[in-house]
Amino acid sequence: MPTEGFAPAKVNLSLHVTGQRADGYHLLDSLVVFADVGDRLTAEAADALSLQVKGPRAEGVPNGPENLVLRAARLLDPDRGARLVLDKHLPAAAGIGGGSSDAAAALRVLARLWDLPLPAAEATAVLGADVPVCLDARPRRMAGIGDLLSEVPPLPPAWLVLVNPGVAVSTPAVFRALASKDGAPMPEVPACADAATFAAFLLGLRNDLEPPARTLQPQVSEVLAALGAQTGCLLARMSGSGATCFGLFAAEAPARGAAAALAAAAAGWWVQAARMLPAPGQDTRATT
Repeated sequence: MPTEGFAPAKVNLSLHVTGQRADGYHLLDSLVVFADVGDRLTAEAADALSLQVKGPRAEGVPNGPENLVLRAARLLDPDRGARLVLDKHLPAAAGIGGGSSDAAAALRVLARLWDLPLPAAEATAVLGADVPVCLDARPRRMAGIGDLLSEVPPLPPAWLVLVNPGVAVSTPAVFRALASKDGAPMPEVPACADAATFAAFLLGLRNDLEPPARTLQPQVSEVLAALGAQTGCLLARMSGSGATCFGLFAAEAPARGAAAALAAAAAGWWVQAARMLPAPGQDTRATT
């Protein structure tokens, strides 16, 4: 029987750039959540390690050693084999941690298949800044170069509408275009009774990569305007280094309505309504 795992979309509700190390790595302070849309990974025992990529977003995704799934497998054990199949539904290089979440899913799946312990989260940062937070997909505050994780109070029920216009935004180019690299860190995340209160807190935060991304790729501004114009949208912001943007909604019905309207208005956009995943054991069923 194959061993299966889910790789949910990662969303940066905020992303403050607070400094840059001597080695060039940027220091971040970000509130990260996950959505109930994503990729799926299956693994079966095999003598050699291999990867097949399929699904609606498989085109252009490499299946060689540069793929983070295979790099994660070799980090866990450099010698064992497995037949891996990645069912790709998230757009690649889109600011929602698709490759990093896939790598984290590979670590979880292969640890079960090979009966090995998971590596410490900070040890997985060698695979990418988002991999540590994706290893245990729950709301977290992510700082440093992605290796410093801290818990946040339970977040209220909420829905997200994720929109990617199908354009590439180069992460290195966005960081190069960043006017200031020593922004103030986030304040402490408060306990919020509902999505509206939570959105009011988020409005005081920022994604420092959004302004340069808008300059480099004007379609980001177009997406944000379209999201912000939807009924029930409490906040519209870019995730990560883009180009995916999100709208925050209090409930499922307005989120799905907004997603349907956006998909109909812009046929080339990738649009998904998704529930914001709570911490394990937390009951945060949003109203409809």
